[in-house]
Amino acid sequence: MGNIAAVILAAGKGTRMKSEKHKVLHDIAGQPMLFHLMDTVQGLGCSKQVLIVGSGREQLETAIAGADYSAEFAVQEEQLGTGHAVMMAEKSLSGFDGDVIILFGDTPFIPNSVMEQMLEAKNNKANKPGIVVLGFEAADPGKYGRLVLSSNGDLERIVEYKDATETERAISLCNSGMMVVDGAKLFKWLKELSNDNAAGEYYLTDLVACARADGSHAVVVNASEQDVMGVNSRADLAAAELAFQSKKRAEMMASGVTLIDPDTVYFANDTKIEADVIIEPNVFFGPNVHVSGGARIKAFSHLEGTTIGENASVGPFARLRPGAEIGDKAKIGNFVEVKKAKLGEGAKVSHLSYIGDAIVGDAANIGAGTITCNYDGFFKYQTVIGKEAFIGSNTALVAPVTVGDGAIVGAGSVISSDIDQDALGVTRAKQRQIDGFAAKFRSERLAKKEQK
Repeated sequence: MGNIAAVILAAGKGTRMKSEKHKVLHDIAGQPMLFHLMDTVQGLGCSKQVLIVGSGREQLETAIAGADYSAEFAVQEEQLGTGHAVMMAEKSLSGFDGDVIILFGDTPFIPNSVMEQMLEAKNNKANKPGIVVLGFEAADPGKYGRLVLSSNGDLERIVEYKDATETERAISLCNSGMMVVDGAKLFKWLKELSNDNAAGEYYLTDLVACARADGSHAVVVNASEQDVMGVNSRADLAAAELAFQSKKRAEMMASGVTLIDPDTVYFANDTKIEADVIIEPNVFFGPNVHVSGGARIKAFSHLEGTTIGENASVGPFARLRPGAEIGDKAKIGNFVEVKKAKLGEGAKVSHLSYIGDAIVGDAANIGAGTITCNYDGFFKYQTVIGKEAFIGSNTALVAPVTVGDGAIVGAGSVISSDIDQDALGVTRAKQRQIDGFAAKFRSERLAKKEQK
């Protein structure tokens, strides 16, 4: 396709979001919407990426600096329209004569395949258009700008709804705003834009007329309405989340994952689940989760930053936090929380426990109500539980502490010193019995109550 540059517009204030956070940094599936788009752009192999920033640019600069993207920044101090925004990229693209794809940071779902179709259309040797505009057939065209085609199928003009005739408003082919432009002509045409309109702005849509006046022409590539979904409000954000989840659920099931009640399962952008995993209703996946084949994630579990081995079982009502590594055939039961802990093959933490900053050996069994006391208010410490060790119910393991392979810890113990391999560790006081105490106690209390 030749040399490609991407210009992404993200200078708008996003006032309808009613948020201190920049609009394009709001999350969809655990990732800022801008990053969804930039991930796709990376697949094009662009030689340059220019991000047009304005209001809230410090937030964008910080976010990009903390991510794996190589975008240059161009600042639009005044918001004078989309055409004006692209003008700000002139310095970054000085001397560039390849194809420039212009995108919007609040339109996160445009697929790589659609971008490639636009670039292929731009480089059609028989047609040689100067501009390729991305259009879509809208179910409800409403206030969208319309794409008016000539008899030979070229794009004749883009008409804003307010300026359209009744005949033009009947057109269902709408303008997404995104386009590919000849980089050698882009800034020449941009300088010919006029702001002689009610808003006093330079519109990118007028670029088609500038190209045609220069002897070039424009064509249209079509996308689905969902591909060009924009996010301008909280309601749009919720709709975008739903669109992502619906697509991801379908992809998961097509790849061999069982979703018992798909509409109640939520995935992150980077969730990886292998075939033959079963996911029960009401499961939430945060970022960075990998589930191996044959595992079962039971209802009402919350997972993030974790890996789950083959044929493992998690839940119901389990919480796996970042750093949890659940081994093959291991079991995490109901109301168990695991954080920054590695559980070996076949290890079991069946119910009502907290395991944090720990290593649990193969086939170890952790009894109900066990906790690793990993924090002293200032520092975190590690607990090590050996292979085939047995930890009795209601045990507190005060880290740093090691329980040896095959060792047993008696129920109700507070363990603050290491326990050797195959030893018994127990800290309970010796049980004693006082015969007749209960009957005497009841009698005395009843007599006292009657006196009142």
